[in-house]
Amino acid sequence: METKMNNQVTIQKSEKGWIIEFPDEFAETIGVEKNSIGVLGYKDGKIEVEVLPPASPELEKSVDRIFNKYRDAFEEMKRLGD
Repeated sequence: METKMNNQVTIQKSEKGWIIEFPDEFAETIGVEKNSIGVLGYKDGKIEVEVLPPASPELEKSVDRIFNKYRDAFEEMKRLGD
């Protein structure tokens, strides 16, 4: 089966590995929820992928609330490079 995708994929490095947001077409092809995230890692000569489901609306609301509450501190940390 061949699937053509026109989306660009952005990969970000984290402490856990490389993070990739699955394009909708890919998520559908591999049978995971849209907006799922993959964490790629390397172990014993193999690439492993952990699939994380999308954040719940409650979690997104909580993150937004905390981000807005501490926005000034986050901006200062970013300015300082922390």
